[in-house]
Amino acid sequence: MGLFFTNDLHDEFGTWPLAYIRYGGLDAGEILAVAKRVGDGDDSAFHAAWMAMGDALAVEAEAALAKRRPITAREFFLKAACAYDASYHPLYGEPADPRLLTAFSKQIDAFNKGLALSDPPIEPLRIPFEGTSLPAYFIPAADGANQVRPLLILTNGYDATVTDSYFASAVATTQRGYHCLIFDGPGQGAALYQQGLRLRPDWETVVGAVVDFAVNLPLIDPARIAIYGWSLGGYLAPRAASGEHRLAACIADPGEWSITGSIRGFAVKLGAAPDAVGNLAELDQQVLDRMEQVIVNTPKLRWSVIQRGYWVHGVSSLRDFLRVAEPFTMDGRAEQITCPTLLTTADNDPLAAGAQAFFDALRCPKTLIHFTAAQGAGEHCEMRNRSLLNARVLDWLDEVLSA
Repeated sequence: MGLFFTNDLHDEFGTWPLAYIRYGGLDAGEILAVAKRVGDGDDSAFHAAWMAMGDALAVEAEAALAKRRPITAREFFLKAACAYDASYHPLYGEPADPRLLTAFSKQIDAFNKGLALSDPPIEPLRIPFEGTSLPAYFIPAADGANQVRPLLILTNGYDATVTDSYFASAVATTQRGYHCLIFDGPGQGAALYQQGLRLRPDWETVVGAVVDFAVNLPLIDPARIAIYGWSLGGYLAPRAASGEHRLAACIADPGEWSITGSIRGFAVKLGAAPDAVGNLAELDQQVLDRMEQVIVNTPKLRWSVIQRGYWVHGVSSLRDFLRVAEPFTMDGRAEQITCPTLLTTADNDPLAAGAQAFFDALRCPKTLIHFTAAQGAGEHCEMRNRSLLNARVLDWLDEVLSA
């Protein structure tokens, strides 16, 4: 039994929006109402309950708009986007579930309508990238929309979208006086769901295109562009900084050295020789079979590896997943980071287990911030106390960029 939802995986996905309450997302009562509606239901019930909440909020928004109440309409459109966003994570997998694609379309429609009612209005953008383009939004500083300000680029990880970036960090960033740029890169959000672009390890190439775009935006100080990655973005942001040296600062929440680091220990526990895990794609088939059996029979692992990992990377077997995951590493890259870099770690976040070793390997100006369960911030990405995380991170960025 989870905090709000009966099913543990539903609870992980369904309580994610608690972090967004302070930043204009759903309220706790709305999340609890969805949980009660789901009850002991399955993934379809979870999806349907969130969609019903999103639809109800969208109706409220349209009604407010018809009555010329733009502030109310904006609030309800953004809440609707948050609800639609929460609906489809259990549906992950390839081929894409039509319900996921419908929910995402409604999510972005509500998000765009809400942002268009901002002052000044915020419109969707496209970042040119390798013969196609990536979806993005420029969110101006709350107290300086028409002033030259530093820019913080936000990058997601495995399964968040631009909507998550907005609520998790963009609102706090703009309230602090920074301009903010959010985008879906290959393997993320619209770039995956609608364009079929897969995740790639060379995030310096992706962010290079984002910085090329950003320096041509009006009111951006090109000498003060920083990057902030969360979840797997804790690998992607430092990887970007290792090759894109126009970045003035880098934040990784949490600091992640690689995708495969924790998998190597998992393989050893299941019988692989310690000297045989250097390249996981070459593991003995019997070890791979045991790994797959554990993954298939563990709901969180099945979702993370088979439903999400296979889809995001464009593979269909465990061996191929391990093969494409191996290049996602800071081996030979960490020492190439020259800008001031902040890594985070949290008590109960297994993905932060290597943050200290990552920190030790850095040769640039560096800071490590540890978040604790006693602070209510001990979980992955500090989602139970996101405002504390944002305060600490942005305080650090203030000091770095003012220096």
